[in-house]
Amino acid sequence: MTTFISIAISYFIGSISFSYILTKKIKKVDIRQHGSGNAGATNTLRVLGVGPAVAVLLLDCVKGIAAVLLGLTITGDPFVAGASGLAAIIGHNWPIYYGFRGGKGVATTIGVLVTMVFFAALISGIIAILSIVITRFVSLGSLIFVAGTAILSVAFANYFHYPSYYPIFTVTIALLSLWRHRTNIKRLINGEENKIGKKAST
Repeated sequence: MTTFISIAISYFIGSISFSYILTKKIKKVDIRQHGSGNAGATNTLRVLGVGPAVAVLLLDCVKGIAAVLLGLTITGDPFVAGASGLAAIIGHNWPIYYGFRGGKGVATTIGVLVTMVFFAALISGIIAILSIVITRFVSLGSLIFVAGTAILSVAFANYFHYPSYYPIFTVTIALLSLWRHRTNIKRLINGEENKIGKKAST
């Protein structure tokens, strides 16, 4: 029962869309109808600017952190912690409060992975940030982060003393993120992807 409660609460936490809430509050519009149409920090940057985008990024990260810690606190089971983190990401991507139309879960994924596999996420995060600075493609950095974290968590699970379930969840989360970014991947390959800093047409 505690497992179900943790996963369910994590999904509902993940379903809170801060980009939607802030955009409605500040600009009185649905962010999903502007910019890229994605309910996330990057599109918030395009639609509202730096301040709100940073707020959304941090708040969405907190959702992932809270979900993993909730699972650990309630059950003490790494499997439940991982499942709760995944539930928060799914909630962000398919939020019950907003017609199951959300974002791509990058910031929430960051929160989940940093909490679960800190060192693997830290190393991948540094590489991802450098790639964004150099290329200005946020989507590429996001893909590098999730894929790199999954690879490192599997390759160095024993070295970092990660619970046995964590690498399984990092791979699952990476595959979900790759699927959610499938259109971005196509645009990157075709040289059509938008770079960070491009303003939205509203």
